[in-house]
Amino acid sequence: MQNRIFHEAGPAQTRILIFATLGMIAIIGSALAFEHVGGYAPCALCLEQRGPYYLGIPFMVIGSLAALLQGPSSVIRGALMIGVACLVATALMGVYHAGVEWQFWAGPDACSAGITGEAGNAGDLLSSLSTAKPPSCTEAAGRFLGISFAGWNVLAASALSMIAARGAFGPSQ
Repeated sequence: MQNRIFHEAGPAQTRILIFATLGMIAIIGSALAFEHVGGYAPCALCLEQRGPYYLGIPFMVIGSLAALLQGPSSVIRGALMIGVACLVATALMGVYHAGVEWQFWAGPDACSAGITGEAGNAGDLLSSLSTAKPPSCTEAAGRFLGISFAGWNVLAASALSMIAARGAFGPSQ
């Protein structure tokens, strides 16, 4: 089988790259919306799962611009490969996090204690901010269709990684 990594990028790579870029933006945008609009406080593992998106999206945007401007194939396919790596990384982090939520294995010690205490006045609120801990990683903030946010991240990132891999290593038609 011929190695397609070094082949010219074509319309398939452009479509896939733009789709994967928008998908990654939608996923991280949804996580931020659930946090800031929905009031779901992320745990430490939730925040770690966002890192690969923050790293990968700029490369995917650069690759998308290169594809739209008919730039070098190495930039286009390279952006797709970086996207695949970031999506696989966050999916694996999500598997680990979901396993912690289902108590299949222990999570990190930093994730064991949730926020405790109630603030009765402004002085208590300020002092509680310095001692507040993020929510526990062992309990899902919510489950939708029986799947936690970590589980949904696994599903979405895995699907997008397969699509991006098709663009990175597939034919250019």
